[in-house]
Amino acid sequence: MEPFVVSALKYRPQKFGDVVGQHAITQTLENAIEQNHLAQALLFCGPRGVGKTTCARILAKKINIQDGIDTQNDFAFNIFELDAASNNSVEDIRNLIDQVRIPPQIGKFKVYIIDEVHMLSQAAFNAFLKTLEEPPAHAIFILATTEKHKIIPTILSRCQIFDFKRIGITDAKNHLSHIAKEENIEAEEEALQLIAQKADGAMRDALSIFDRIVSFSGNKITAQSVSINLNILDFDTFINITDHLIEGNIRASILVFDQVLSKGFDGHHFITGLGSHLRDLWMAKNEETIELLEVAETTKAKYLSQSKNASLYFLEKALELSNDCDLNYKSSKNQRLLVELCLMQIASVNDEKKKTEPYIKPPSLEEKEKEPQKKEVKQYHKNDIEPPVVSEPESNQLNKKEVDTKTDDLDKEPEEQSPSLKIDIKHKGVSGLSLSSIKLKKEFENQKQGSAVQPKREEKFSQEELEKIWSLSIKEQEKKGAHNLVALLKLDTPRLKNVNEIHLTFPNNTNKKELEREKRDIMLFLGEQLKNDTLSLKIHVDLKEDKKFIYTPKDKYDQLVAINPLVDEFRKEFDLDL
Repeated sequence: MEPFVVSALKYRPQKFGDVVGQHAITQTLENAIEQNHLAQALLFCGPRGVGKTTCARILAKKINIQDGIDTQNDFAFNIFELDAASNNSVEDIRNLIDQVRIPPQIGKFKVYIIDEVHMLSQAAFNAFLKTLEEPPAHAIFILATTEKHKIIPTILSRCQIFDFKRIGITDAKNHLSHIAKEENIEAEEEALQLIAQKADGAMRDALSIFDRIVSFSGNKITAQSVSINLNILDFDTFINITDHLIEGNIRASILVFDQVLSKGFDGHHFITGLGSHLRDLWMAKNEETIELLEVAETTKAKYLSQSKNASLYFLEKALELSNDCDLNYKSSKNQRLLVELCLMQIASVNDEKKKTEPYIKPPSLEEKEKEPQKKEVKQYHKNDIEPPVVSEPESNQLNKKEVDTKTDDLDKEPEEQSPSLKIDIKHKGVSGLSLSSIKLKKEFENQKQGSAVQPKREEKFSQEELEKIWSLSIKEQEKKGAHNLVALLKLDTPRLKNVNEIHLTFPNNTNKKELEREKRDIMLFLGEQLKNDTLSLKIHVDLKEDKKFIYTPKDKYDQLVAINPLVDEFRKEFDLDL
């Protein structure tokens, strides 16, 4: 019986073409060797299990093969590996430097691979600096590390740096599929996808998990066996609970969550997995974003099927709720209740949307065209601004003098119009800040609907009462969270003039415009509290407040002299300079 060799060693790449997911780096190194542009000090950095040491060994071998001496020789005598984690002292580096001086007996280069170089001590780094900066022509140093930030800058400046990236899920899955065929193992695509996701970009971890699953399930690897062995939630769990959430079935959703907890899974792990599933469903709603799903083809078909049952509004709201639950999970005192509340809210999203929709929808254009056109005869009222549209016989019966009088009143300035005509006419110059105009607008609408008009209130009030109610309005806005409006109201104290006029002075036109946009609620509040419907707000802008800032010593001195003239006499008395 042959001894077992782990897949990470058995299928370790022997040439650059076999390296997974690092095409840019391997192509750069091959071109550098062919064009004789290879640096004498290289730094390979990146996460664990992505091929740093493997590429260093391939490079060390290929450098001497290119010399053409012996293609069958692996040049093991020319490759020296040093583990800096256990050989990190100054003495170890000095021994290395002594070896560097001796040229190779076979081949052209001696390659020194120092793994986990960030573990070297400060003194060892300093002892290594000179040799690394000016190495012999026959020596090449390849440093490998997972923590580049721990290497001193003087070492980094002497090296050509290559940043290895995490291996993509698709690349890792394809490599695992190739190894499964070599080993005559039947593996489901979804199972290999789960292994690649669990590896988190490390090919060595993916191969270790693969060996573990093979030991568990034999020559047939299924998604279910991977989920059980790795203790991860399978895809069907999220498909099932999402169906319940879309249907609005709160009880079924909570029961599924209870089953998840009974299997020993963490609630935080569940909610993050649900968020990822909802994200993938959102991506599946559009043909352009569906390529962002890093899943098997069979799984992608399930996503497409379920995404058709969920609206974009539901998915976006559910994503927001699951993300909030994820952020608040660790700080929650009752974490299970937090997740259950999140599931209840997601299941109620569609019901909330229905509540916001109007119960009586307006008729469509086609329905309007089908309805017969009815000629309505508008009843004439003495407070109406525009003359009513009536049929020809009725118009002949009207008093022509009365119609002319109405037309003349419309042409007058707002101050000359009668009170009954001071209703909302924007193009006639009616003040938008007048509380009476707001009140009259409501009265005009009520007249159209046939409702009774409320009489205007005109109670008198004092300056003290105005200031008191003004403070109440500020507090009211603070409760609403309107901080910008509160800041505007605090800019000046209101002044009462001409019984019902409230005057304010602002330093610029911007403040004035901002308050004018929000004046309606303020004026209505003041009118209700002061029992006066004739209030009007007038805002003045004072542009004279131009502050002069003191910048130079001369400006500061002039300011002191203006405050106290004796300062200038003191300077002259002692002949002082500024």
